[in-house]
Amino acid sequence: MAFAGPVLLKRIPADPAQRKLYRWADYNATGGYEGLKKAQSMPPEDVIKLVIESGLRGRGGAGFPCGTKWTFLPKDVHPRYLAVNFDESEPGTFKDRYLIDHDPHVLLEGIAIAAYANRISTSYIYIRGEYHRQARVLEEAIAEAYAHGVFGGKHPGTDIIHNCYVHRGAGAYICGEETGLLESLEGKRGWPRIKPPFPAVAGAFAKPTIINNVETLSCLPAIALHGAAWFKSMGTPSSAGPKLFGVSGHVHRPGVFENELGIKMSVLIEKYAGGVKGGKYKAAIPGGVSMGILGTDQYDAALDFDIGKKYNVLGLGTAGVIVMNDQTDLVRALRNIVRFFAHESCGQCTPCREGTAWMHKILNRIVAGLGKPRDFDLLMEVAFSMGAMPGTTICGLADGANWAVRTFLQKFPEEFKARLKPQQVGGVNITPVAVAV
Repeated sequence: MAFAGPVLLKRIPADPAQRKLYRWADYNATGGYEGLKKAQSMPPEDVIKLVIESGLRGRGGAGFPCGTKWTFLPKDVHPRYLAVNFDESEPGTFKDRYLIDHDPHVLLEGIAIAAYANRISTSYIYIRGEYHRQARVLEEAIAEAYAHGVFGGKHPGTDIIHNCYVHRGAGAYICGEETGLLESLEGKRGWPRIKPPFPAVAGAFAKPTIINNVETLSCLPAIALHGAAWFKSMGTPSSAGPKLFGVSGHVHRPGVFENELGIKMSVLIEKYAGGVKGGKYKAAIPGGVSMGILGTDQYDAALDFDIGKKYNVLGLGTAGVIVMNDQTDLVRALRNIVRFFAHESCGQCTPCREGTAWMHKILNRIVAGLGKPRDFDLLMEVAFSMGAMPGTTICGLADGANWAVRTFLQKFPEEFKARLKPQQVGGVNITPVAVAV
């Protein structure tokens, strides 16, 4: 069955003039909390099985199977925590903010379902520090949920009381990484932790903890209500369900659009975002700047969790598509990306701390017109040294930075080499030699 219509965005009109904030009464009048009622009529173990059968994968970047993550919790160890990742600091990503701006209760219902299934005692919504309005909207929605018994009471059949809180971050990109988030949640510096132990075993306050993204949890009410087969009828065999796509950059109609996983990027841009603006399509970042870049010949790339294997990018990420037309200076674009990573590195790991800083210096030199032919190979070498082998660093920031650099250079080598000045030895120009990758 093809995508039949909005699932997560069913309450949010396409026309901006008609949008509003759905509060408790509005949400319940349109089928809200029916999924929670159905889930609570089932044994918790069956809710977990349902989520596993649905094929729901994490919508926060990694794409890890949601239900499988839940099974990692050790049995009969309490209290347990749920940390909701609403940090959303990845450049080009704004889908979670859009959802909460208009329909916060869909997240709260998802939290209640996850908490019931896993016997969670406390849920924390870790929200990006810059999201002032969204924090206020969530606080108001949580107060409504408490007033109507969604939070503050015992899970059916247990003595476990479930509470939910908003925890505001302080604007650090690194706290979007799950263990950096936990450190910040505990009031510490946002430094990612060495794993193991994994959060499911020793997470927040050294207790078993599940960490899920806003969009992932917001899928649970529909899955509980309509079933696993319905959810799997959308998407692809390895990438089930609907997905929120945030489209920005050189398009006529930027915004958040919902469709099934596997939609072609060209269809998303042409049909939903109004087409490329200011020129022809040149390149796109498929899911936040950490994922790398899609080339000019990859306009029809299928946006699913297999995109990394098919198109030489890190993955789908957050599905925040940044479109670039043929007037884009990709050298400056990459410099801007690397500057971001250099600024946001926590500095804990040497390859990341030093590598991002050196790549930024090299790209600054190239943009200033002072680049040498050796800088092309040098950039590639530094990028590979940061993440060519797993486990080089504690978290994925170095991977994101090196994938951005490598894919830009691999897919648009001539644009970079054209900015490099040949070195002369005895009056003979020395040109760069491409590195085999």
